[in-house]
Amino acid sequence: MSDLFPQSGGEFLAQELYGSRERAERFYRDQMLDVLTPQMVEFLAEQSEMVVASVDTDGRPDASIRFGEPGFVMVLDERTLAWPELRGNGVMTTVGNLLKNPSAHLMFLDRAARIGLHLRGVVRVLEPDDFAEDHPQVTQRVLPGRPPERWAVLHLSTAYIHCRKHFPKTDGVIEWGTDDPRAKGGDYFGAKDTPSPWAP
Repeated sequence: MSDLFPQSGGEFLAQELYGSRERAERFYRDQMLDVLTPQMVEFLAEQSEMVVASVDTDGRPDASIRFGEPGFVMVLDERTLAWPELRGNGVMTTVGNLLKNPSAHLMFLDRAARIGLHLRGVVRVLEPDDFAEDHPQVTQRVLPGRPPERWAVLHLSTAYIHCRKHFPKTDGVIEWGTDDPRAKGGDYFGAKDTPSPWAP
């Protein structure tokens, strides 16, 4: 497996088996970043839901959704963001997974804009007092309802677009499987204007 790109072993295997290596490398070079672009920051400020994927130490995956007021996922800097963990049913699958295995994958799907954003990284789970000490500017924001029980802070490793070509739409034809950059959303997040560690 090449160390030049950020693919997993499974990705590399599938690309080799099914002949998509060249296409994948182009995507890594053109659309995968290790920082948030200004367009990504603006996008996140408008989002009111997020899917969190985590995995336990036995390899059992979990995907859970989080909701909040627009911008409840807060950008702290170009490589760090945080979200409040609110009171739930007490099972705490996501938090438990992150405490034992801090790798996480966040997915944001904007159905109105018909575009998505993937963020991968490592998460620290912080108690409110510790989070407030580290990030007082965030905790000064008034959040509706019961205060967060804790905060999750993600340190970014990769950020990349989820293109629009398979998003549902109410008018026109969905261009299933197209390679047309326009139909896929083009460079929606301005990745080509941002230096990528995987570009030559």
